[in-house]
Amino acid sequence: MTLPQMASAPGRLCVVLGVALALLLSLCLPARADTLGDVRKNGKLLWGGDEEGGAPYVFPRDDDPNKATGFEFELAEGIAGYLKVKAELSQGNWDKMPDLLKAQKIDIILNGYEWSAPRAELMESSLPYYVYALQLLTRKDDPSLQSWADLKKSIGGQKRRIGVLVGSAADKYVTDTLGDTVDISRYEGNTDSMREAETGKVDASVQDTPIASFYAARFPKLHPVGEPVAEGYYVVFARKGEVALIRSVNEAIILMLRTGQLERIYRKYGIWDARQARLGQIMEDAKFFGLSGAVEAELTKGGPLPTEQAVQISARKGGLQIVREYAWVMIQSAGMTVLLAALSFPIAVMVGILIAVGRVYGSPIVRLPLTAYVEFLRGTPLMLQLYFIFFFLPEVGLRIPAFATAIMGLAVNYSAYESEVYRAGLQAIPPGQMEAALSLGMTRGMAIRRVIVPQAARIVIPPVVNDFIALFKDTSVCSVVTIMELTKRYSVVSMSTQATIELMIMTAILYLVMSYPMSIVARTLEKRLGTPPQGT
Repeated sequence: MTLPQMASAPGRLCVVLGVALALLLSLCLPARADTLGDVRKNGKLLWGGDEEGGAPYVFPRDDDPNKATGFEFELAEGIAGYLKVKAELSQGNWDKMPDLLKAQKIDIILNGYEWSAPRAELMESSLPYYVYALQLLTRKDDPSLQSWADLKKSIGGQKRRIGVLVGSAADKYVTDTLGDTVDISRYEGNTDSMREAETGKVDASVQDTPIASFYAARFPKLHPVGEPVAEGYYVVFARKGEVALIRSVNEAIILMLRTGQLERIYRKYGIWDARQARLGQIMEDAKFFGLSGAVEAELTKGGPLPTEQAVQISARKGGLQIVREYAWVMIQSAGMTVLLAALSFPIAVMVGILIAVGRVYGSPIVRLPLTAYVEFLRGTPLMLQLYFIFFFLPEVGLRIPAFATAIMGLAVNYSAYESEVYRAGLQAIPPGQMEAALSLGMTRGMAIRRVIVPQAARIVIPPVVNDFIALFKDTSVCSVVTIMELTKRYSVVSMSTQATIELMIMTAILYLVMSYPMSIVARTLEKRLGTPPQGT
């Protein structure tokens, strides 16, 4: 058989990739020209929020962790109610919300996003729905920190350590005003720095006032120091040009303010203060004119809505109580991890085998692009590849759903590693095996399929199982594309309950339960197929 004919097996890879591209194109949706029209047509408002950020914004309900609550959750429902549609929360990482918005994965951002001039240039901004400030929190037993100015005073030559939420207004304020005079620790969750301040890992935490107020009882070792500074505004963001949508959002916010609904919600979560009483004046200063007739009619109706019982943050839970209340939701999230691994890894293996065959038995014109494929994927991180599929492809018209993105990203990434495993297995087969198969009248392609690959598969069982177990853990990266798998669920629930140790143990046990059976299966296959033990 000639070299071009040898490429028949890897040629199938081209067919597979072609089919995959066709599927991508089939998932392609046209860019939205009128989000407000689409929202009303679809009957739902998709809003972006991160439950990991915690209370009082949006966080898991105590009675059902699969459902969310929070003052922004209720605000979203109010806005959606005004639009006569249903509000639907889209879970995503807080700092990636603008990317989700730009990629048309969500309709609006509603998650404690502060107004700033750079953001207003990139996105359409609503009127403020909350006025916040920054509060300094320190330990009650640390008399050396009694004001903002004390942060600049080092202790024993050591700079003060300040904890902030990454990318937040607190992050920017501490960086701009304190700079090199302090060490800044940046965290992914709101309450992370408060917990670290209690344990002494950082000297202080800077939080938005609603967080400091809501969690005051949860962190009794901390207390507010100094007056809140750097007042700012939470606003709703939409894609640039979506003026009609933002106009409707503004009308809904004004309606909720003037009917007393905003005050009722904020008092329910213990975050109403004197700053919120100025919201009406702030909106008038914004010179927002031209409310619709329907809104004007609503504004003439009665007074505030009836008050509701305030939400109280529960005391820290622990031990068996956490296990009883959160075991099932953690198991459900583990199911998502299993599903991602079970669907993506077989694809990775199949593609990897085709690539390996192409590199070992294909012509130079086939080997070169396949080698480039492998080296590129092994040389770039999985997270970057997921970003490319989920955030960049929509820029060119390809909108891939989150679940499909996770499967595709894991499969493509691991196909490069599996190809190297199988290439090693193929090269370990003695050349005489191929010669014997050809002497029996087999074609080279048939010999590869029936003689070479089956023997190579037996040899590579240990490393393939090892990669499968690694894939289980790498599914955690999929949280960046809004997938709520086991590790992300752990982060969200631990942020809400502060039961870090118990939840960490539960998560570790679940990963062990998922991965250990594969080791048993691998050893069983090795014994049956006669593979020498390799310490799997």
